Amino acid sequence: MQKTKKSIAKRFKFTGSGKLVRRSPGMRHLLSRKTRKQKRRLGQAKLVSETHADSFRKSMPFGG
Repeated sequence: MQKTKKSIAKRFKFTGSGKLVRRSPGMRHLLSRKTRKQKRRLGQAKLVSETHADSFRKSMPFGG
């Protein structure tokens, strides 16, 4: 059994159907030069691509 990678557990979570969700980067600083549209879209969570999701899922608590 593999230990949970805490860095991954803090950044990702599961949806009800078992897919991985992540936050968008780029909302920490330099916001005055980003458009409203950019900031609005960066605020929304995004799904992790399935190519990366498999390796992340193994590192999550209880193996996903």
